[in-house]
Amino acid sequence: MTAGRDEVLHNLHLIRAAIERACDRASRDPGSVLLVAAAKTQPAEAIRWVVEAGVPAVGENYVRELREVHDAVPGARWHYIGALQTNSAHHVAALADVVETVCGERASRRLGRRAAALGRTLDALIEVDFTDSRAGVSPHDAAPFADLVAGIDGLRLRGLMSIAPIGETAEDARPWFRRLRELRDAIRENHPDVVDLSMGMSLDYEAAVEEGATMVRIGTALFGPRDRPGDPGGAP
Repeated sequence: MTAGRDEVLHNLHLIRAAIERACDRASRDPGSVLLVAAAKTQPAEAIRWVVEAGVPAVGENYVRELREVHDAVPGARWHYIGALQTNSAHHVAALADVVETVCGERASRRLGRRAAALGRTLDALIEVDFTDSRAGVSPHDAAPFADLVAGIDGLRLRGLMSIAPIGETAEDARPWFRRLRELRDAIRENHPDVVDLSMGMSLDYEAAVEEGATMVRIGTALFGPRDRPGDPGGAP
């Protein structure tokens, strides 16, 4: 269940301190790392606690939940971090500010088309799948897909996102974080605005920061355990 306000704010203090330590080890500016509060299943009240504490970036996995909390949390900048579906892309275009899970051509084109019709331009990250079993484009297809996304009106290509394959320790994720950074650097040669790396979650975000993450998606370590066990894809 969701932790109380004091516990959530204490967790936030610990996470910020851990990000600062990781940045120090990597000789990075802590200001270069954006904490995205992964709010899957969390009530609007809990989301407001972290936004009011200076964490405006909020990630939602499901369109239904994004619609429910969007207007109840003023000041939030909404990151859509769930699977992007063609049949719900129009809702995402209306509600999200950043879409971290761009991967399919049809859904991406519909997302951009609807955003442009609304007079919006969404920051877009391409989701990369290193496992061949999750949503996302393969590493080999990432560069040509970046060319496609960069040409879609309504979208502004900004970076890459990935979920590291499940390992036993945070160190097991480090090689995958390095691969995503190298892929970003290669794509950046043709798309200089591709700067962001969204990688790292509650169990491995310090390693991600050390490897160059500009965004970390943290849910359980911030809000406490999920209310619904068994959510697919792992808890951020």
